[in-house]
Amino acid sequence: MRMTVKDVMTGQVASVRGDTPFKDIAETLISGGISAVPVVDAGNRVIGMVSEADLLRKEEFREQFYREGYQPPLRARLRHPKGRQKAAGDTAAELMSSPAITISPEASAVSAARLMDSRDVKRLAVVEPGGKLVGIVSRRDLVKLFLRGDEEIATEVRDEILDRALWVDTSSVTVEVHQGVVTLGGSMDRRSETGIAVRMTQRVNGVVDVIDKLAWKQDDSKWEGR
Repeated sequence: MRMTVKDVMTGQVASVRGDTPFKDIAETLISGGISAVPVVDAGNRVIGMVSEADLLRKEEFREQFYREGYQPPLRARLRHPKGRQKAAGDTAAELMSSPAITISPEASAVSAARLMDSRDVKRLAVVEPGGKLVGIVSRRDLVKLFLRGDEEIATEVRDEILDRALWVDTSSVTVEVHQGVVTLGGSMDRRSETGIAVRMTQRVNGVVDVIDKLAWKQDDSKWEGR
C-alpha cells in the first residue's frame, strides 16, 4: 500500500499570524512541545514558517553585541546571512522563513522524505490546492513508518504484491520478516519476475531491506533489450 503524507501527518496544527508577537510565538512552541510553527494569513494560507532557530537569533545577534567595531563570528554570519535582520524582528512576519516549503497531503511519504532531504528541513507544511494549511509532516512522522510490525509487513507483501500485483505464479514464494528486513525465498518461473518482486517489496512502507533468496527456472535476462 502506498503511504501518503495524509496517512502520517499531524492534522491538528498550531499556527500563528504574521502579526503574532515574539513572546506569543515562543509560548506557542513551548506549550505545544514543537520546534516550529506555520505562519498563516487570514484565509489560513501558509505564508512562512518560524522556528526555534529563528527566535534564538535574537540571542545570537542580540543588540548588545553590536557595539562599535563588533562583528558576529564568521560561522554565525555564514550560517544565517539574514541573522542580524531577523534578530531585530518582533513579529512572526519579520522572523519567519518564507516562502514555506510545502507539500500536498496526497503526495507519497517517500516524496516528503526526499523533499526534506533536498531542502535540508525537518518538517513540511501540508497544504491543499490554494495553500490552505491542513497539517504538518515531520521527520519523526516519517520515521514512524519503520515501526510497522513484521507480521503487518509480511501480510502486505503476500497480499498486495505476490497475490495481486504480480500476474504470475507465486505459490512457491516464501516471505519472512525480522526487524523490518524481508527475506524472499522459494522460486519463480523467470529471473525477471524475481527482480520485479524484490523491487516492489523494497517499496513497501516499513521495509528496512530485502534479502533476495529467490531461485528461478528460466534465465530470461539475455532477452532484455531485444
